[in-house]
Amino acid sequence: MENAKKKINYSRVLRDQLLDRFNQSGAHVSVFEALDGLTWQQAGSMENEFPYTIWQLAEHIRITQYDILEFSRNEKYQSPPWPAGYWPEDKQPLNEEKWTQTITQIKRDQEEFSKFIIRHEVQLLEPFDYGTGQSLFLEALLIIDHTAYHTGQIILIRKLKNLWPTS
Repeated sequence: MENAKKKINYSRVLRDQLLDRFNQSGAHVSVFEALDGLTWQQAGSMENEFPYTIWQLAEHIRITQYDILEFSRNEKYQSPPWPAGYWPEDKQPLNEEKWTQTITQIKRDQEEFSKFIIRHEVQLLEPFDYGTGQSLFLEALLIIDHTAYHTGQIILIRKLKNLWPTS
């Protein structure tokens, strides 16, 4: 008797692999690891060689991820103006509570986007009925790529300030 080839559910495989990259950092440091252990004062202090503070980068990640989430699930959503609407004006958070809220909101929106990916009625590769050809798959990749890029910048700033763990 011949071994019957198992039929692969490519939609499920793609969703699972996308969720894995979305929720696990793999070979990369996650944004949460990069922000871990920083005080709100450290996050808001300026490094002369760098144009942004860690706070500004974290808040930019939060704003952008929220924008992509809302754009993906709400065709009536209006994105903020670029670039001013995607960057905080302040160089530092107002206090510890605001710093914690930023990190918490990044996590919540990441979880919301993951739930959206899991929904079977949502087509991953099909372009939205609105926008300019975007799909849920492309928007998820955008979040992954964008967050990884700025996470690298956060780590660089931490290293310049001797705030990155050595072990």
